[in-house]
Amino acid sequence: MAGQAAQTVTATVASELALRIDALLPQTQCTRCGYPACLAYAEAIASGDADINQCPPGGAQGIRELAAALGRDEKPLNPANGVEKPAEIAVIDEEACIGCTKCIQVCPVDAIVGANKLMHTVLGEECNGCELCVPACPVDCIAMIVDAARPGAPHNARASHYRRRYEARNARLARERDEREAMIAARKAEVRDTTRNAVLDAIARARAKRARPNP
Repeated sequence: MAGQAAQTVTATVASELALRIDALLPQTQCTRCGYPACLAYAEAIASGDADINQCPPGGAQGIRELAAALGRDEKPLNPANGVEKPAEIAVIDEEACIGCTKCIQVCPVDAIVGANKLMHTVLGEECNGCELCVPACPVDCIAMIVDAARPGAPHNARASHYRRRYEARNARLARERDEREAMIAARKAEVRDTTRNAVLDAIARARAKRARPNP
């Protein structure tokens, strides 16, 4: 029991530390740190599985803040994770866009609007500059440009906004997945019931035929 209690306390402390670290990250959800999202990276830092210099969007400022919060030494950004750049947003060459929706599928903050086989566009005010849409585009019609609206802004100036949009997107995807699964289950039940009714009808007809007197 004592061991389980100690493990629970340790897990709680690690979780609280991860949340404190996550609050310092820019929430671009770009995966360049090597993890699928900012919180996952924060959890890896808290557990000692990742270093504090793996976030290119956070850059030197982010590393300084993490070092100060964790009582560690500052270090340069790990070049294996990318390079520090000014804040950027994606733009789509709308004439070249084929409407494949691949960029929409990978955007972590739902900043791209469009429909299948129709032109897509990026909502510049919502774009977090993650760059995930660039390699996803099969016709190379997406480019990154410097965000002129945020010159010199702190690396995590819009972190809370991006986090909300990321969480909202995840909630939407979960809701759509549940709806699809419910629809599939309903269809299977309908087919099962139809098949069962057909079998029962066939049995009933066979019994009725056997019950009729021979002419």
